[in-house]
Amino acid sequence: MQASATQAPASSPSSQPVSKEGEVLRALSRIIDPDFGMTIVDCGFVKDLEVDSDSGAVSFRLELTTPACPIKDDFEAQAKQFVGELPWVSSVAVKMDARPPKPLLPDDGRPSGLRSVSHVIAVSSCKGGVGKSTTAVNLAYTLAQMGARVGIFDADVYGPSLPTMVSPELRVLQMDPETKAIYPVEYEGVKAVSFGFAGQGSAIMRGPMVSGLIQQLLTTTEWGELDYLVVDFPPGTGDIQLTLCQSVSFSAAVIVTTPQKLAFIDVAKGIRMFAKLMVPCVAVVENMSFFDADHKRYFPFGQGSGERIVREFGIPNLVRFPIVPDLSAAGDSGKPLVVEDPFGATAQAFSQLGASVVREVSKLRMASKTAVRYDKELHALAVRMPSTQEEFLLDPATVRRHDTSAASINEWTGEKMLRDEDIPDDVEPTSVTPVGNYAVQITWQDGFNQIAPFELLDSLPRLDLAARQAAAAPQSQQQEPQLTAAQQILARAQPAAS
Repeated sequence: MQASATQAPASSPSSQPVSKEGEVLRALSRIIDPDFGMTIVDCGFVKDLEVDSDSGAVSFRLELTTPACPIKDDFEAQAKQFVGELPWVSSVAVKMDARPPKPLLPDDGRPSGLRSVSHVIAVSSCKGGVGKSTTAVNLAYTLAQMGARVGIFDADVYGPSLPTMVSPELRVLQMDPETKAIYPVEYEGVKAVSFGFAGQGSAIMRGPMVSGLIQQLLTTTEWGELDYLVVDFPPGTGDIQLTLCQSVSFSAAVIVTTPQKLAFIDVAKGIRMFAKLMVPCVAVVENMSFFDADHKRYFPFGQGSGERIVREFGIPNLVRFPIVPDLSAAGDSGKPLVVEDPFGATAQAFSQLGASVVREVSKLRMASKTAVRYDKELHALAVRMPSTQEEFLLDPATVRRHDTSAASINEWTGEKMLRDEDIPDDVEPTSVTPVGNYAVQITWQDGFNQIAPFELLDSLPRLDLAARQAAAAPQSQQQEPQLTAAQQILARAQPAAS
């Protein structure tokens, strides 16, 4: 949810009689959820409404989708204000509550220890040394400070970081001798599991053994009821990462990078891995982005990696973190910086990241599953933008020719390597699947998988529906049967372009 709620203009009095309860609901309908674009009444947030007509007392409960909603205070204040403005109301009592949606998979499709976990968030960098673990730990404690029930899982067996970054009183995981269930340690209200808490330190073992161990630690732990479980991924895109994504339904991923071009190339591989596994990336963290000195801002590692990820993959949020000695020092001391200094500038930046994660995860549940579809009869991709619900047509070949992946564009120079003539005009997609609410993954006839952000699709030239219908008519009805449908559309467009 966004940083501030919006409100609809006050509606004019209806000519039809309205009950006092109806008047209250009409007043509450002025409050718009900025993410869903719906009133809090239409969202079903208003519960247990009670109206005492004699005394003018009104009470109700606002049940949000997450206790970490960053605008819950705005909702409460506006609800009291708008209902209190009714002339007959003497008092307004609002109770704020949250009931997270049911897990993404049904109970029988989730590992037993994760059945009461609403959202599993991956924090990944695909490259070591960029501050991923620091980001994961501080994000987890930020979500907890926002009111959510949170756990964190350290998925790095070779070099677990969590035992250094948090200081629980009990530093060894407990196991039930009968059920073999693992119970996490707890620090500052956040549940934590790491191989480092198993009393073994770091491990030296082969990949398949590590994948099995991590899967066992994650899925057999009794996490209890959690709103968010943050998983600190190990670097890379190998067996461990694939096993995690295939065994657990991840709600979203946060990508951590640094400004260097080399970091971008590695992170791009990770984003494509998540896309293939249907895990939407909702935010990019650019660590060690800059530092301020002598009234100037310096960028020691260059600029542009974060913006390039956002631009090419359509990820909606970019949060930059400066080079701050206190951030790493707090991690080394066993007390995350957002716990040590919850009102500092770095903690505020993590609050921005936490709000972005909460907002995007909530929006993902409202995302349309048919935002982009292939119309075989028209030989066109029908696109409906999530923000406006406007539908338009795109030529499949045009979409394919504008791919921005490493297979089509040199990631070092930005030079386009894919030639338009390499893509036939009659190319067709075999499947179109959503990647969160910011992009779709299109699989083409040759097996190529393309991630197409909505921003890219919105920028491409659109087809005329009537012309496309004419082009798709039977050959006997066409005046120019020698031309393909795509060629006819382009031919019609050329006079207008000239």
